[in-house]
Amino acid sequence: MMRNSIIKFCILMSLSLVTFCSFADSKTEQKFVAITAIVEHPALDNVRKGVEDELKDNGYINGENLKLQFASAQGTSANAAQIAKQFAASKPDVIVGIATPSTQALVAATKRTPIVFTAVTDPVAAKLIPSWEASKTNVTGVSDALSLDSQIDMMLKIKPDTKNIGYIYSPSEVNSTIVLKELQTALEKRNIKITAVPAPRTSDISTAARSLKGKVDLIYTTTDNNVVSAYEALAKVANESKIPLIASDPDSAERGAIAALGMSYYDLGRQAGKIVIRILNGEKPGDIPPQVGNITQLTINKKAAERQGVTLSEEVLKSAAKIVEK
Repeated sequence: MMRNSIIKFCILMSLSLVTFCSFADSKTEQKFVAITAIVEHPALDNVRKGVEDELKDNGYINGENLKLQFASAQGTSANAAQIAKQFAASKPDVIVGIATPSTQALVAATKRTPIVFTAVTDPVAAKLIPSWEASKTNVTGVSDALSLDSQIDMMLKIKPDTKNIGYIYSPSEVNSTIVLKELQTALEKRNIKITAVPAPRTSDISTAARSLKGKVDLIYTTTDNNVVSAYEALAKVANESKIPLIASDPDSAERGAIAALGMSYYDLGRQAGKIVIRILNGEKPGDIPPQVGNITQLTINKKAAERQGVTLSEEVLKSAAKIVEK
């Protein structure tokens, strides 16, 4: 009788130990998140930092219960495609695509691994998802789409007599071509013209900007990765030519634009990070509807305004969330 009791006790202890070990393993199981960006510049770097901070703040520690891998495509689609194939083959739990070209490469590379896009203006036009509803695919994410009307309102507050707006863009970036079409429509309603100049390479930015001298009242830039990568060169031409430079990327104000009304790219990354965590916790990306960034801010650069011959009104200064003086 005693022997049977001891055997039963040992069996129960063994089962308890197995259950405990399984529970411990589930708590310490290492997750694998891969992140890729089309290029490295302040806005996209902030997105990445936001994703990583969100993971860390929710208990996912790189090197402990999280394997985190990052790769930059260095501005080329060929690199983006290669990185996408490598990431797909390594089978991470989630891949984060920062900017449209990198995410397009990921979507082409895998239909199974969960993909979370971010810093993408129009994921439907970019053919990342079929609609703004839950996709029922392996893709979801956060868009950085902005209201163009509020952008135009800001431009007119900076330069009220604006009749012609210059727009420098990369023809290969879907985000930029979409914004161009929408901007043309929105400006036409206000009887404002737009002069668009393509700049396929980073080295073309300065030449494109110089071609606008005497033709436009201001230059407006979006989050075109090619343009943002060479923003100091663009700002230099704007200063020399006294052409006001307005942006939709807040970080561009610190790099030479007079004003920038746009997404907080760090918060955009945090928002995408929340989706990554939901997927790590078991949700399917196809069941999570895509989102739009929910935090915008106006950044003003007073020194840039002086260099580009603009006097900022008190109304504009008071509405700024951040004022840069350099």
